[in-house]
Amino acid sequence: MAKKKDTLIEEAEKIKADLDELKKKTAKKEAKPAKKTAKKEAKPAKKTAKKEAKPAKKVEEKPVKVKKLTKKELEEAKREAEKTLEEELEEQLSDEEIENFQIEKVDMERLTNKVCDILAEKESDGMFQGELWKKLKLTNQVGSRLALKLERMGTITREKLLENNRWTYKLILKKTPISTQSIEGAPCLVCPVEQKCSLEGEISPTNCQFIEDWVIAELKKPVKAK
Repeated sequence: MAKKKDTLIEEAEKIKADLDELKKKTAKKEAKPAKKTAKKEAKPAKKTAKKEAKPAKKVEEKPVKVKKLTKKELEEAKREAEKTLEEELEEQLSDEEIENFQIEKVDMERLTNKVCDILAEKESDGMFQGELWKKLKLTNQVGSRLALKLERMGTITREKLLENNRWTYKLILKKTPISTQSIEGAPCLVCPVEQKCSLEGEISPTNCQFIEDWVIAELKKPVKAK
């Protein structure tokens, strides 16, 4: 009985030793692929890091060089900044278009006389064109074309000035249009003895009673307020 027991114990220990050895072999086989996988996974990570690191060097940009303008270019830029609507119109329109300018359904002669009457009140001080266009209820575009026309006619002069940080013109009356208002009602126009009138004759402008009465009547008329 003792021998059988010993034999069984020996066989059990041998089986246990075989099992332990089998476990070790199995563990080694499982461990090897894991290392290879770890290495394979680790390598791409390094390559990605290198790829990401490269663009960081290209971020630095060179400062943009500002081109310095020449004296001629600076003068040209200044002229463009100071250019008025009238100057633009003069470039766009021909002399004929400026001189023959007409406003639809407007009596241009009457409008010209109205402009002259307003400017005559201002005498040599003149008037800013913007104020004049407001009085006449004209747009800047129409008013500017009218000013160019009147300047070409020799009726007004235009003085370029800086007003409220804007370039504009002061209009000054140069020549008053011919008006018949001063001789309206003059007796000479309907004089019954015109044919007998002369400087040295019995009937003369120097001693004419009709002229004397007309002048006295005109002087008695109230003066229109300017």
